[in-house]
Amino acid sequence: MTKESRIRTRRKSTAIGNSLVRGIRQALAYERGELKGQVEVYNVPPAVDVRKVREKIGLSQAEFASHFGFNRRSLQDWEQGRRMPDSAARAYLLVIASNPKAVSKALFRKAS
Repeated sequence: MTKESRIRTRRKSTAIGNSLVRGIRQALAYERGELKGQVEVYNVPPAVDVRKVREKIGLSQAEFASHFGFNRRSLQDWEQGRRMPDSAARAYLLVIASNPKAVSKALFRKAS
């Protein structure tokens, strides 16, 4: 293979690819103990009592789903134990449980 053909076959780096490589390198450095104290790690609990969160706020399933942007069917499945919310949904539910007014304020802020 000539030098010209190697140059032509070399793929250009993309922003996403570069970001992934940086993330992997950072994860490996963290695992080796090289980044202690530089990376904050948050642990989302493996389960959230969705019904308890909803009832604490005093909304029906339909109201809760509509108000906070959840799919109503997903909310029903979570409450009845047929499915579990993914980690992002669990984190969001925890924020809702701790400060529903702040979440509402952020979601319903008038566009400038």
